[in-house]
Amino acid sequence: MTRGATDSLDLRIVEMFTDEPRVGVLECSRRLGVARGTVQARLDRMGREGVIRGWGPELDPSAVGYPVTAFVTLEITQHHPNRAAHDEVTAHLAAIPEVLEAHTISGAGDVLARIVAASNADLQRVIDSVVASEGVVRAETVIALDTQIEHRVLPLLREAVAGPTARRE
Repeated sequence: MTRGATDSLDLRIVEMFTDEPRVGVLECSRRLGVARGTVQARLDRMGREGVIRGWGPELDPSAVGYPVTAFVTLEITQHHPNRAAHDEVTAHLAAIPEVLEAHTISGAGDVLARIVAASNADLQRVIDSVVASEGVVRAETVIALDTQIEHRVLPLLREAVAGPTARRE
């Protein structure tokens, strides 16, 4: 199997661990009717290839006191080499616990960050922290009112396993 190639057994293994993260390799192999070594080898390969990136618990920011989610688009300075500005801003954002993720983007802004806060009033403190970097020229913030679709990748894996012919139908 080539790098990035997944098949229906990989999908079934990932589905089982997604539905029941604490199921264990032995129980997974029993339920799927394959050898324990097969499940372990598949998990190891998907880990090496980056298909599976981690096994840690998935935390809900709301449950730990951060119910406000916002997205901040940052415009960063372009007066020195762009990569240096990105690196400076990235290091700054990484030091702020309320910044959950950040992406370099195309379009009107340069960086899109997902942030959380304890309240709408606390959101101002977080935004002030975000824009405190000298590399940030401008910020635009949008507050998420509700989550319609949680972060997910399992449907994407199902699509990848189905292959290009299934996608065209």
